[in-house]
Amino acid sequence: MTNKDAYVIAIDGPSGSGKGSLAIHIARELNFHLLDSGAIYRLLALKAIRQEVNLDQENEVLPILDDFNIRFESGAELAVPFLDDEDVSAELRQETIGEAASRVARHAAVREGLLSLQRSFLKPPGLVADGRDMGTVVFPKARFKFFLNAGIEIRAHRRYKQLINMGLSANIAHLRADIAERDERDQNRSVSPLKPAEDALVVDSSLLDLTQVTELVLSHIRENV
Repeated sequence: MTNKDAYVIAIDGPSGSGKGSLAIHIARELNFHLLDSGAIYRLLALKAIRQEVNLDQENEVLPILDDFNIRFESGAELAVPFLDDEDVSAELRQETIGEAASRVARHAAVREGLLSLQRSFLKPPGLVADGRDMGTVVFPKARFKFFLNAGIEIRAHRRYKQLINMGLSANIAHLRADIAERDERDQNRSVSPLKPAEDALVVDSSLLDLTQVTELVLSHIRENV
């Protein structure tokens, strides 16, 4: 199979919707490669913080891309992210890094600079890409597009459970407020706002568990591949 034959399954959605867990399950089932685009922005934000860069200044964040050494390895539930050969999965799941990622993601030149990196993940037999603009900007010609959503209260509880299971401290009220703030910023930014692609299948996971969502998505793919 060549790159021309490989295809993309794009999964977009807001923070805490479960798109990351869904993506890795779909990738494993189909033996596809995996792109966690949200983690790329978190990795960039983490490196910017470590270098004491002003996250709100595009001209300070952009040069980091010149020496941006990252990779992903398959983990139990999520892809394990490495920054400069260091496993930084625990740091990346902290809400402060999520908030920082949302800030650097507002910069048009940064998003443009990361396009080629994200698209390079497409290799045979195919790619499952999760993020906020996979189906609208990064892979607009993806064969399958899904937009996963859930109520904000449910997303906050999911994030709380995830952090606690990782041994990190968390406050449900703070998580709810952070998610609401990120939704507002992601949906209203001028560049690549968070929204379903016109041809995406929108899935509300509020009352569905991961197994049910995975079966729904796989069924749609297999019926239309």
